Amino acid sequence: METLARNRSALAALTLLLTACVVGGVPQSGPHLSPTECRDLAALKTNAPPTKAQRQSELSALRKAGYDPSPWNDDPNYPDDLHAAQQLVDHWFQTECPQYQPG
Repeated sequence: METLARNRSALAALTLLLTACVVGGVPQSGPHLSPTECRDLAALKTNAPPTKAQRQSELSALRKAGYDPSPWNDDPNYPDDLHAAQQLVDHWFQTECPQYQPG
């Protein structure tokens, strides 16, 4: 009987942990990019010399897309994870920043 109680509490804790992982992995609803990020990403696409603020906006957007540029993070998936984050940010830019699109 004691083993059954211990297994149930372990199962409950595991279920709670997995639920938290699933909920934490769900993308947020609504816009991912701020108006400032939209403006700065559009400016970066013009190939003009970037400002520090524009690079910071780009980095902020990449972090929102899941990229972690930590220098102590020995990432075996680099540069694939960076490319995946860039593609996601590009998708967000196309769908969320129409006022900054050329044409």
